[in-house]
Amino acid sequence: MKKEKNLNILIMSNIQVLASSQLSDKIIARPTTNFHPSIWGDRFLHYNVSEQDLVCKQERIEELIQVVKKEILSSNHDQLKLIDNLQRLGLSHHFESKIEKLLEQLSIGTHHQNHHDLHDASLCFRLLRQHGFNVSSSIFEKFKDEKGNFKGSLITDVPGLLSLYEASHLSYVGESILDEALAFTTTHLKAIVANSKDHPLSHQISIALHRPLRKTIERLHARFYISIYEKDASHNKVLLELAKLDFNLLQCFHKKELSEIMRWWKEHEFAKKFPFARDRMVEQYFWILGVYYEPKYSRARKLLTKVIALASITDDIYDAYGTIDELELLTKAMQRWDITCMDKLEPEYLKTYYKAMLDSYEEFEKELKKEELYKLEYAKEEMKRIIGAYFEEARWLSEGYLPRLDEHLRVSYVSCGYVLLIATSYVGMHDIVTHETLNWLSKDPKIVSASTLLARFMDDIGSRKFEQKRNHIPSTVDCYMKQYGVSEEEAIKELNKRVDTHWKEINEDFIRPTVVPFPILVRVLNFTKTVDLLYKEGDDQYTNVGKVLKESIAALLIDSIPL
Repeated sequence: MKKEKNLNILIMSNIQVLASSQLSDKIIARPTTNFHPSIWGDRFLHYNVSEQDLVCKQERIEELIQVVKKEILSSNHDQLKLIDNLQRLGLSHHFESKIEKLLEQLSIGTHHQNHHDLHDASLCFRLLRQHGFNVSSSIFEKFKDEKGNFKGSLITDVPGLLSLYEASHLSYVGESILDEALAFTTTHLKAIVANSKDHPLSHQISIALHRPLRKTIERLHARFYISIYEKDASHNKVLLELAKLDFNLLQCFHKKELSEIMRWWKEHEFAKKFPFARDRMVEQYFWILGVYYEPKYSRARKLLTKVIALASITDDIYDAYGTIDELELLTKAMQRWDITCMDKLEPEYLKTYYKAMLDSYEEFEKELKKEELYKLEYAKEEMKRIIGAYFEEARWLSEGYLPRLDEHLRVSYVSCGYVLLIATSYVGMHDIVTHETLNWLSKDPKIVSASTLLARFMDDIGSRKFEQKRNHIPSTVDCYMKQYGVSEEEAIKELNKRVDTHWKEINEDFIRPTVVPFPILVRVLNFTKTVDLLYKEGDDQYTNVGKVLKESIAALLIDSIPL
């Protein structure tokens, strides 16, 4: 009897420990998921750099910038090639106004239509389209034969094929000639990689086939292209030195910034308070670095990284930890956004989360000028909206409900998080963002809806394998399969077609005159590029940090370029 009593005491003790470890007063069966811990540890927590060294690099960079302006940009050098190199080397942020003037000149009249070389015609077309000039794709008609097919002789023009391939990704919906160009170039470029591995462009072609320029994060491409440019015998030594120095200097700034954010994460003990949530602070900073890397957006970048971190914890509470009763209480409290609501929240982890969220937004308010607070207020309303969507999805799971695709998208369009992130990306961008910007965003413009739906579909396709291992909310793949009575493979194929269409819709919203300034649109484009990196591999690189994301983080935040 005594042994039985001791055993009962031991069992009760273990239950109490279990309950405590789950931050709950009750023994609750939770839909917990074993997310792997941060793979970086405290690697980025501290970053010490010599201020003197930074000043010296900055001074040398300024000298080289002046040389480029006086001796290179003002010359009669091949302007197309120069603009392309400046952009690919990651230097365009120093020469934005000059590049704009050069492209305006190229867009006037018929200058851009006179190129009879496939490479030059394709390059000119791509550069103009990237900057919103509505150049017609009919300029490629001259490269077709009498049967309406691209000429067979083009197959031997490898630089031209690669350039046309890149240009084809700037297409609009219904531009059949660019669809044909994409199919034509893809087929022959793949053949070159397979049969001519020693071709000097083979490596560039392989990279482009996997991820074209239009879908590539700028800094990652700069890192890659600097190594390509250096091997080109005709490279400009000034541009090469400037590109290397500029990349390394920006990397120093970004490392310093990340260390500040890591200390914020550590000081608030988020990983300790919410052990069930994904600890992905480094990955989140990389995500936002893909949205804007320029020094002038430092404040915006830090604020947005903190918000995506809070949103990720919120997502995991609703998706992988909270019970439906807890989530109902939390959702009501979040809609009120009032610290007095905290007393009504049970169990304890909800109070902890609620206070952390409200305190964080108070911190953000202090970092902004009084006349900028309306932007944060707008973004806060988007946070409330996403929480409402999270709860609706949790309710579907609780009730075992599988909605129709259109019903699913009304909710998952919001829960995807991209409208929240886009709105928040504008908060710290200073005067370029105005009331008119937020009014435009509130009307769900095409570029935003296309980017959000694209992210929704790619996320659902990429996360599918991992989410099938647990009881998870239905995805757009599930809803499509049910509604149209098709297989998983057919559903994914159809959703990928929609992804392609949404890229074209994004391109269309860059046509001048644009409703909002170009930098506003570029943020949306850059969000989309990051999604392509995180989910294109048929996996969720964010949840289960994979090779592609590890190497990308190392390229931008660990390894400097040898000088």
